[in-house]
Parts: sequence; structure tokens; C-alpha cells
Amino acid sequence: MASNHQDNTAGHGDVAHHEGMTKGKIWRVFFYLLAITALEFFIALVLVHGGIIAKGLAVNIVYIVLTLLKAYYIVAYFMHLKFETFGFIMSTTVVLIFVVYLIVLMLTEGAYMKSHFNPFSFWPST
Repeated sequence: MASNHQDNTAGHGDVAHHEGMTKGKIWRVFFYLLAITALEFFIALVLVHGGIIAKGLAVNIVYIVLTLLKAYYIVAYFMHLKFETFGFIMSTTVVLIFVVYLIVLMLTEGAYMKSHFNPFSFWPST
């Protein structure tokens, strides 16, 4: 019985699932995330709040790109998706795309319904 347990645990360590994760890589990704967050704060507190650049579409696009970059590092390294098989990555990505698409459709339909179908007089039509 004990030898069976040792065989199972020994076989579990041979999986190359977390092969690329080392303490150095974890700290490197942490400092990447820290630098991106510091850049976001610098843009928000120094550049925008200081009046150097104006709020607008360009600033929002920069925020979205930096946030997506942080999300990639978190999902790829800390949630170990980078070390998964290609099929699992693609199935997860396709589902995520459809969920985002569903949210966009529901927000669009909700805005349309609110502006065109207002049967109750006590609903504000803003």
C-alpha cells in the first residue's frame, strides 16, 4: 500500500505543467505588473490631473491597453494558463470572446429598449 502511494506521488512530480515557473520568473512578472500599475498612476495623477494631457479617447485607450496587458500577465503566469495545452487555451479564449460579445449585445439592447419602449410615465427617459 505504501509503495503504491509513493508511485502515485512520484508520477505526479514528473508532469511538466509548471515547468517554466521559478521564483525568479514570478518576481519578474510581479515587477512588470508593478511597473505597469505605476505607469497607470503616473498617467492619471501627474499627466491628466496636472493638466499636461487632457482626458479623452486617447487616454482611455492607453488605460485599456495597459489593463489588458496586466490581465494577460495575471492569467498567463499566476493562473498558469501559459503552461496549458493549446486546445484548452483556445477553448477558454473562445468562451471569453463570446461572453464579452454577449455583454455588449445586452448593453446595446438594453439602451435601445430604454430609449424606445418607455410605457410607464414614472421612468425617467435620460
